Amino acid sequence: MGNLIKVLTRDIDNNAGNFFLDFENAQPSESETAMWEEVNQVLMEAQVILEDLQTYRGAGEEIRQAIQNPNVECVQEKAWSAVVPLVAKLKTFYEFTQKLESSLQCLLKVLTSSGSTPTQHLESKQALARQFAHILHFTLRFDELKMTNPAIQNDFSYYRRTISRMRINNLSSDSGNEVNNELANRMSLFYATATPMLKTLSDATSKFVSDNTQVPIENTTDCLSTMACVCKVMLETPEYRSRFTSEETVLFCLRVMVGVIILYDHVHPAGAFVKTSNIDMKGCIRVLKEQPPSSVEGLLNALRYTTKHLNDETTSKQIKMLLQ
Repeated sequence: MGNLIKVLTRDIDNNAGNFFLDFENAQPSESETAMWEEVNQVLMEAQVILEDLQTYRGAGEEIRQAIQNPNVECVQEKAWSAVVPLVAKLKTFYEFTQKLESSLQCLLKVLTSSGSTPTQHLESKQALARQFAHILHFTLRFDELKMTNPAIQNDFSYYRRTISRMRINNLSSDSGNEVNNELANRMSLFYATATPMLKTLSDATSKFVSDNTQVPIENTTDCLSTMACVCKVMLETPEYRSRFTSEETVLFCLRVMVGVIILYDHVHPAGAFVKTSNIDMKGCIRVLKEQPPSSVEGLLNALRYTTKHLNDETTSKQIKMLLQ
């Protein structure tokens, strides 16, 4: 019986993904509206966070001056005044991860419920699938921006050193929103990770699987592999691709495809790169490599450095070569 289920799952997935998932305009049905609105609030906040991160300048010059002039009080104060509001932003970004986790798990609960195949779920619940895609898109975009902005870790390190010095000297920080030590430790670990949002999402997906033992793990992995297949098919099928009204949707689709591959690789016991994987990894990598290098280098790096099983012995030499 178990083998039959596996065969059925494979058959479903081989035929899956050959439909158009409307990432641009899908609207919720009446029964989906309450959840859609809840998740939409989080996605609106996600947009603000991306804008804040995109314009994050950092206090590099002020910190440099403060380090060079340790005894000049006004220079120290200027650096501190520059860093405090930036750390408040970093705290907001970090605290947002909890909302993102919660939204992801709510969507997974609906998209992996028994009674329908992953294809049926994604095709009939397009508005929720679109929101799931938006969470993945935000995650990869956040990590791309964070990775190319060393000021984030520099600012936070300076903040922690200064707070520590103030405590030793019994001085008040007067910032009113000082990050306590436990939170500072968690934030340090978060920002020290190369791709912190992706790690958050991978952990949240793994937690969803372990917390919901009544939901077979295949429901989650098949949902992810079908989503990867949908993205790949839409990107390589001219008829589907021509329906995108914006070139930005192509990049959106690529990010979502990479995001679900990484989640699948973390959640599936054997990962995404084995021969028996439900994801056509060679096909997905080929689609990425057909795009302008400047727009996909970050995504290829995400596959190279944030997946779990790429360097396993079970990964074919051909796939490893493709990602070199």
